[in-house]
Order: sequence, then C-alpha cells, then structure tokens
Amino acid sequence: MDCQYLPLTSTGQFSPLFLDYINQNDNVKPFYNRFPQVSAFGEQLNEKKFEDSKRQVLVQALERQYQSIAKKPDFSVLLEPNTFTVTTGHQLNIFTGPVYILYKLITTIKLARKLKETYPDYNFVPIYWMATEDHDFAEINHFSMFGRNYAWQSDQRGAVGRMNPQELKSLFGQIPEKLTLFEEAYLKNNTLADAVRYYVNELFGAEGIICLDADDAALKRVFMPVMEDELLRQESGELVQKQTELLENLGYKTVITPRDINLFYLDDQLRERIERKEDGTYRVIHTKLKFTESELLNLLHEHPEKFSPNVVLRPLYQETILPNLAYIGGPSEVPYWLQLKSVFERFQTTFPILMPRNFAMYVPSVSAKRINKLGLTPEELFQDTLTLKREFVEHHTRHSLKFDNENKTVNKALDAILHKAQMVDPTLEKAVLAETKRFANAVARLEKKMRRAEERNQEVGVRQLLAVKNELFPNGSLQERSENFLTFYLNDRQFLQKILAAFDPFDFRMQLCME
Repeated sequence: MDCQYLPLTSTGQFSPLFLDYINQNDNVKPFYNRFPQVSAFGEQLNEKKFEDSKRQVLVQALERQYQSIAKKPDFSVLLEPNTFTVTTGHQLNIFTGPVYILYKLITTIKLARKLKETYPDYNFVPIYWMATEDHDFAEINHFSMFGRNYAWQSDQRGAVGRMNPQELKSLFGQIPEKLTLFEEAYLKNNTLADAVRYYVNELFGAEGIICLDADDAALKRVFMPVMEDELLRQESGELVQKQTELLENLGYKTVITPRDINLFYLDDQLRERIERKEDGTYRVIHTKLKFTESELLNLLHEHPEKFSPNVVLRPLYQETILPNLAYIGGPSEVPYWLQLKSVFERFQTTFPILMPRNFAMYVPSVSAKRINKLGLTPEELFQDTLTLKREFVEHHTRHSLKFDNENKTVNKALDAILHKAQMVDPTLEKAVLAETKRFANAVARLEKKMRRAEERNQEVGVRQLLAVKNELFPNGSLQERSENFLTFYLNDRQFLQKILAAFDPFDFRMQLCME
C-alpha cells in the first residue's frame, strides 16, 4: 500500500484550535501540559503517580467484565508499577460506526508499541474506554456500508451500554452480506457493552487492546471523592468556564458548555442531569426524583454507580482510575480537553498528553488508478467539487475558456468611450458605466457557457473525476467520517492489518492510503 501525505491545514477540514494545537501555536500552550512527542513521555512517566490499590480495583473490574470471553488479555501486567496505559474512547456505534473509530483504536495500539520501543523498561497497555454511559442513542444507532445506511430502531432509553442488542436481529435481514462476527456479538450478548467488548477483542485483542467499561460500582467508588466534591462545592463548571472564556477571547470556538453540577443520575432506562435548587434540595430533571443533601450523599456512598460524570468530569474519571499517560482523540475531542486543564489542577491529577489520532483516506485500487490517470494531486482531491471540476476542465482543455485578452482590449475601448461621453456631457457617465457592467455580466455568462460546453467535451474525464470525489467524500464529507470499515474489509480481509502497518502515531498529517 502506497501512502501519500498532506498537511491537515491543506485539507480545509479542521478547526483553527485543533490546527493551532498540532502546530504548537504559543496561544494554545497554556491549555495543555506536554505536547505529544516521544521525548515528552519520559517526563510524563516521571510525573504520573498511581496507587497499587487502584491497580487492584482496575484489574478486578476487568476480570469481571471479561469473564464470558474465552481468549482474554492478561490483566496481571496492570498490577505492575512500571505498567502504564494509553487510552482512546468512543461511543458504542453499531457495527463499529464510521471507520475513523477503528483508526483511533489502531493509533492507540501503535502508540503503545512505539513507547515500548523507546522505553523498554516500562509496559504500555492500549485501552479502549467504551462510552457505555452515554445516552445519545441517535448518535450510535446507524452506520453506512457500501453507501447504504442502516439503522437500529428501539424504544430502549438511558445508558446505551446497558441496552439489549438482540433487537438488531431484524437489521441483519436487511444486510446482504453475512456478518458472522457481529451476529455473534449482538445476538449472543445481553448488553451492548458486552457485545462491543466481544467484537473489539476479536478484531484487536491479539494486538493487546483492552476494553474498559467504567459503568462499574467499584470503579465509581474510586472516583467518589470527586463526585462528592462536585455535589457540594460545584467548582468544576466555573473552572471550565474561565478556560472557555480565555480560549474564546483568543478567537477560538469551544466545544463543551459546563453545568453547575457535571453529574448525571444513572439507573436502568434513565440518565438525567442532577440540579441543585435554591432551597438546597437536589432534583433529577425530567423525573420526580428529589433528594436532600444528606440523602444524596448517603446514596453516593452506598451506590456510587448511580452517578455518572458528564463530558467535563469524564476525562478526570478516566485519569483517576487508570495509570494513563495519553489520550488519543479526534479533531473535536482534543479541543474540548483543552478546556479542562484547570479541573485536573484542582484535583491534583496529572493532565494526560493529548494525542491526535491518525487521519486516513483509503483509496481502493480502481480509484487509485483513476487518480493517477487523471493526474490529480492530494491537494486537489480536497478542493470543493465545483473548484475541482473547473480546474480539471481548464487544465485539460485545448481551448482558452476565458476572455482575458479580449476583456483588456474591450475595457480599453470602453474607457475611451467613457472619456468621450464625459467630454460631451458628464451626466452620460452613469449610462456608460451601466452598459459596461452589462457587458461584463454578458462576458461572464458566456464564459460559464463555454466551460459547460467544454465539460461536455470532456464528459468521460469529468465523470471519472466525480466518481473518485464521491467515493472519497461520500455525501460531501470525509470518507473516514462516513463509511464503515466493512466497506473495505469485505473486499480485502487484510485491510485492518494494512492500516495497522501504515499508521505512525506521531505523524499528524492526512494519509492517503493507495492500493
């Protein structure tokens, strides 16, 4: 597989804040701890402290969560004080969702390998933090394969990790291909969390990745002091708001909006925000649940699993229960972590190194041949369709499609006409300028007609050009954000291994993987 590379700044697909982060702009440096380069991990290793007692809780939780899986990872390495993790996380999109989610997992695996090569006295374990407590079902209930969309319809509510995936049985009848792995995962497990763990272990377990479900009473108990502080003092939201204002004053758009209390109440079929009222009581919105302060604290101490951190506290929860060095995230995740550093400082927790995931566009052999035949560069592929088509036609035409020289001659004549008219009667200026404008508009219309006519002359090339563009940018978006990995894997069973071989976790460029 031949790879070509393109700076992310040349793609037009990423926010200024994300680009300034990967380009180490001085404006962004106060909002993170260390920039993701190999040498920074030595400093991170020295700073990260993690108690043996937390390691015990973590390993016991993983043993429980993997008890139904035959070929499970060796969790005992996590008990060793020289073992650390690198983590990515994502929602539990059905059938893995867009292919970039697997790119995140692969980046994390490759990062762990790279760190082991550089720091051989340490162990590095790649972790997939399954967003089992997320309750936005509409974001995970669909996927696209070979350009066709499939969706899971359900009346289930609450944390998606607790949902029963056996409802997906009807969806398999709509899919022409036989997907044995996912049938095993979804139809033989009672929760979506168990199903995702199963197929990720089948796909990447041999590469050392471990799936963690943080919807766990024992893990929540480790995080309980932070959740109690949040209920009583409610300082995290104010800290994030200050960071948000600093970023916005620098001209950046921010991603997350903090709450006064950044916790949800979590139960079966229910995940709703907790609010504190003026009378000092706590309410769970959209329910009749109401607690006094002492009642809520008693509930927290007896059942910490009934409390779920939102986007403000979830990263801190992650870094509290894992011996973690880095978080691997996408172009929306890295910016929201930049809003959170002061919360980590408040709870004296090491801020992880923020690693952008690898970005890739997979170009099958047919499209790769077309790209070479059409003479397209990576930069041209990322142009909008109209610009790409216009420049392609202009480059390949044997004719001149613009009236530049003619316009110069006519404009010179029009200037002379304007001068003569002004000499006769100054009030004629407006009339002459109006005629000049009409003429310019007529010329522009003629140029458009000529371009359209030339597009018809180059119909074969234009059609091939648009076919490539639509394949790599389905529905106008990046391929990795739309297509499922099965689109490529079903045609090439080595697809994931090829991507695994191609990725470099420290290369922050768009990668065009050509077959």
